[in-house]
Amino acid sequence: MVEIKGLEKFAPKDFPGYISSTVFLGGCNFRCPFCHNSELVLHPERLQTFPSDYFLSHLDSRKGWLEGVCFSGGEPLIHQDLEALLSVVKKRDLLAKLDTNGAFPEKLRDLIQKDLIDWIAVDMKSSPEKYAKAVGSEVDHRKIQESIDIVRNSSVQVIFRTTAVPGLVDAEDIGRIARMLSGADLFVIQQFVPVNTLDPEYQKKKPYSKEELQSFSEVAAPFFSRVHIEGI
Repeated sequence: MVEIKGLEKFAPKDFPGYISSTVFLGGCNFRCPFCHNSELVLHPERLQTFPSDYFLSHLDSRKGWLEGVCFSGGEPLIHQDLEALLSVVKKRDLLAKLDTNGAFPEKLRDLIQKDLIDWIAVDMKSSPEKYAKAVGSEVDHRKIQESIDIVRNSSVQVIFRTTAVPGLVDAEDIGRIARMLSGADLFVIQQFVPVNTLDPEYQKKKPYSKEELQSFSEVAAPFFSRVHIEGI
């Protein structure tokens, strides 16, 4: 089974509207300089691994109380046996939410078709022109677009999210992202937190003000049913 590198037993912000836990899986195919889970991305082997029995015990001890489990990272879809972990959750009649960067559309489609995911949060790092810089590596944007199309054409609940990182995401980028996702239900603009970033230089960056984030929200609003600002 996938090695679990973190377990937040009560994580209401990660699975909105549900009593949930969050599982953190190590490793990622991207190297986003602003990522605040740098150890989880770069050196997951240095982190404690939670035994599978511990995770199962956690689920069973909260039977009748826990409603869902969020799988985050890193990037969960790099793990070949993620399906087994999701199956464990679904067999207990719990909801499963996946946080993903959208780089693995084939795996995403397979898990959706097998009814192993109820909610998906797709992180849109920036506009296409800035994507490589935002993820710190080369990226096939066609795969990102394919993942967008897959989730939007599914019955799964979808949240699109963008972290507003100065230098990587501005009002113009928000507009381009919004047009790409036009007609989607929910778009979340997340405040950038300059703590423990993968690139230490990003710890020196000053986050956008509340007013600036609100202006970003106004740019995105015409394209979505709902726009939410998180972290202010």
